[in-house]
Amino acid sequence: MTNTVDLSPLGKTSAYRTDYAPELLFPIPRQGKRDELGLSGTLPFFGVDIWNAYEISWLNTRGKPQVAIARITVPADSPNIIESKSFKLYLNSFNQTRLDSVVALKNLLQQDLSNGFGASVHLSLTQPEEFGMVEMGELDGLLLDRLDIDVDHYSPAPELLKAALDEEPVEEKLISHLLKSNCLVTGQPDWASVQIHYAGPQIDQESLLRYLIGFREHNEFHEQCVERIFTDILRQCQPQQLSVYARYTRRGGLDINPWRSNFSSAQKPSNLRGARQ
Repeated sequence: MTNTVDLSPLGKTSAYRTDYAPELLFPIPRQGKRDELGLSGTLPFFGVDIWNAYEISWLNTRGKPQVAIARITVPADSPNIIESKSFKLYLNSFNQTRLDSVVALKNLLQQDLSNGFGASVHLSLTQPEEFGMVEMGELDGLLLDRLDIDVDHYSPAPELLKAALDEEPVEEKLISHLLKSNCLVTGQPDWASVQIHYAGPQIDQESLLRYLIGFREHNEFHEQCVERIFTDILRQCQPQQLSVYARYTRRGGLDINPWRSNFSSAQKPSNLRGARQ
């Protein structure tokens, strides 16, 4: 795998194919950014990236348009991510493609995306008759945004993080809606809510909020930001158990929601769509 970000469709004029074109998918190896974090060998976390695709359409054999919503769950140990613009271009390549069944669509998506990510993905489709059953909800936890703080730093600064290392451990869920980062290539803003569930030395909440706000001018993909947050908290605050889950708002009909955890009893992330999604 030699794909690099500068070779991707991001930030470039693209022709929108409307005939099935799996070659449009642009995988990028995860390891390059993990090397920046000093992550080699056994990862300190497991997890998934949950993609929701709201703009899937194709034609049935009689030429009538069909629509659906897809959920794609990608293991965090897959060797690749797929650059999101290429993902959108790929999905649009179905727009004028005739398929004989929803099963045929699902099989193609499953095959192509598993090949792109380099690992088997889980895929489900929600059809129009099920749209009314799609639930919404917010991340649960104590809201950090209630804190009235001064902020003057807008790049990630792990040294800001503090924890009561000499006191009794606690277990908490903390949330913030103030996570913002920027696309690694285009600089376009990416907005997210984030939940941090940990057990260990109590994390100083003001320092954590300042740290999260510090991503505001940082350029990195969603998955990479969440892994950076996880790694920084793990190293600076030394929790015995840690999960980080971010729900990013959609762009181009796609949202990406990475979850990283190091304890098997952690509740697997739900896919409830937040108000901003």
